[in-house]
Amino acid sequence: MQTHRVAHKLALAAGQACSSVGSLNEYQHTLKQIYHFFPNSAVQTEKLGSLESILNDENICWLSFREATSFRWPALDGAVRAIYCVYQVLYMALVHHAPSKVPAVRPMDFLARALLLLIKTKHAMKYNLENNENIVSLFEKNVKKQPNKTALILVDGREWTFREVDEYSNAFAHYLDSQGFQRGDVVAIYMENRPEFACYWLGMAKVGVVGALINFNLRADSLAHCISLSEAKGLVFSANFSSVLKDIRHQLPAGIKFYCHGDYDAAIFDAIHLDPILSHSSTLDVHRSHVIKFSDTLFYIYTSGTTGMPKAAIIKHSRFFFMTYTVHTFFNMTSDDIVYDTLPLYHSAGGILGIGQSFMMGCTVVIRKKFSASKFWNDCITYNCTVMQYIGEICRYLLVQPPKPTDRQHRVWCAFGNGLRAQIWPQFTQRFSIKWVGEFYGATEGNANILNPDNKVGAVGFLTQIAPFLYPVTLIRVNEDTGELIRDKNGLCVRCKPGEPGELVGKIIKGDLLREFDGYVNKEATKKKVARNVFSKGDHAFLTGDILVTDELGYLFFKDRTGDTFRWRGENVSAAEVEATISNILKLNDAAVYGVEVPGAEGKAGMAAIVDEHGTLDLKKLYNDLQQSLPSYARPVFLRIGQEVDVTGTFKLRKTDYKKDGFDPSKIKKDRLYYLDTKLGEYREIKMEIFSDIQNGKIRI
Repeated sequence: MQTHRVAHKLALAAGQACSSVGSLNEYQHTLKQIYHFFPNSAVQTEKLGSLESILNDENICWLSFREATSFRWPALDGAVRAIYCVYQVLYMALVHHAPSKVPAVRPMDFLARALLLLIKTKHAMKYNLENNENIVSLFEKNVKKQPNKTALILVDGREWTFREVDEYSNAFAHYLDSQGFQRGDVVAIYMENRPEFACYWLGMAKVGVVGALINFNLRADSLAHCISLSEAKGLVFSANFSSVLKDIRHQLPAGIKFYCHGDYDAAIFDAIHLDPILSHSSTLDVHRSHVIKFSDTLFYIYTSGTTGMPKAAIIKHSRFFFMTYTVHTFFNMTSDDIVYDTLPLYHSAGGILGIGQSFMMGCTVVIRKKFSASKFWNDCITYNCTVMQYIGEICRYLLVQPPKPTDRQHRVWCAFGNGLRAQIWPQFTQRFSIKWVGEFYGATEGNANILNPDNKVGAVGFLTQIAPFLYPVTLIRVNEDTGELIRDKNGLCVRCKPGEPGELVGKIIKGDLLREFDGYVNKEATKKKVARNVFSKGDHAFLTGDILVTDELGYLFFKDRTGDTFRWRGENVSAAEVEATISNILKLNDAAVYGVEVPGAEGKAGMAAIVDEHGTLDLKKLYNDLQQSLPSYARPVFLRIGQEVDVTGTFKLRKTDYKKDGFDPSKIKKDRLYYLDTKLGEYREIKMEIFSDIQNGKIRI
């Protein structure tokens, strides 16, 4: 603690030295002092040497000093100014000694902006916490400010002003209150994309009821699992899902109440019809007998289920605000922007980052019931959209569409989301004239959120190499075979060096809204995502389960899911890299790559599920292209060719069932199966006889 206080005093002194005209010696000396108190900031490269040696270079420090003293400092505290100036010194050293590694945006602009955002976000979070603000109160401020502005638009449907959203959610809140729902009770929502979806959970929040946002693609056991897991006392559903619910009603809790939205038909499913009730319910503001805290639970969002049954992640008011506010601010959006949101509203991308731009930031958000690649740009033109959202494979789906004039006739300047592959990034921005790509990374429930601050192609985020303590998120080494964390002699995790892949983790700090991990409804599931003794003895960190790699400047690039890397022929194979290669070869067709076990063989052989909708796939050409593009161990040994691949509602490839099926023809009826015959240099079809020969070793793989 004493060292921390001394370091803080030095940082404050450095802030004064860095922000006022003083002597070069004072500037240089103070920065050296800061360096010694922040040993984690040491930067070693072959080109530059250590940071300490750079600080001894008067020429470098003079250039940095001149920049610092001419800069009009914003309201930053001393510590941030000091750290900023150390970064400036490094930048000048790069200019002199390694110009090829100089980032496109100078630190004077980029880092100051990044640090300002971090401080601004922390202050906003602290203010909201101390003043008992919440999503409801923040939304109501927008209602008072611009009641007649359009808040939500349903494509081919009606427009909703902020006042209308407020009144509809009030009507539902009053009804819930009249039915005896209490603070902390859960009501599930099972609806397709539409403005009422967001109005319902907003109405719940007004009386302290927690929403459970159910994936409308779920059926049978998965649907029953999600509803039951939430312990919901009520379920709001769209009328068109009546028959689906009828099939699973016997699997749901006996006391649950059903509320139907839309064209209700009692003959199909017995429920309470909401529409006539809400039309007569009060639309006045709801009187709350209790305070809704910024740290209260707002709703549950379910994981996409790529690795099994979905888990219910806890989303608090604070997290909803943080996610929305950060994206809006860092990607330079304003309340005048019109956001095109085609993503599922039951998921964080569409339901928080999309809807939040309206409810929290005052934008207009255009909702489409279901994503359509062919109508995407037409919608953007029709509704004057200026910002679009993407996730997973959406950008690739848009590129597959035949070129047409509408590709560049829209007003969209910013596309933000996650999952835009580096291989198609330049093609996407050039074809559709997108000036800014706001790529980010972050699990719905996690605290290791990062974003790409300056349009760096392929980067999912950035972490400062100078002051990692400001935002304790980092990459740590893992065993490539088992995925287990690698620890040093003291039992602590080992940080990755630039270029070294590792798992992204975020330090958990209780009481810090930016660093807490709220976890899942299932406490056992929460425990599995937390590691102990990561940075220091006794600490905790959230495990993302994703492998990333950072460059020397601090940009991060996605590499793979921990479970998606498999070992074959003594080498590690990245499923994501092979998928990207196959997708490019096949002109952006869907491809899912995974490892399958082969009797008698060590490791797992690569298998690719490929979409061939029209039966035009040339296997010989594919074989030749793979020979040119991938090393022998990474080339798929097995192929599964079908008319579609299984994806989640958020356009992520679902591989669990594919792995279970393997290459067994008795389990796979619709798709064609092939194996790689290396002697003949071609893919040959697998029938039961061939499958048996592979199983008993007659055919060597």
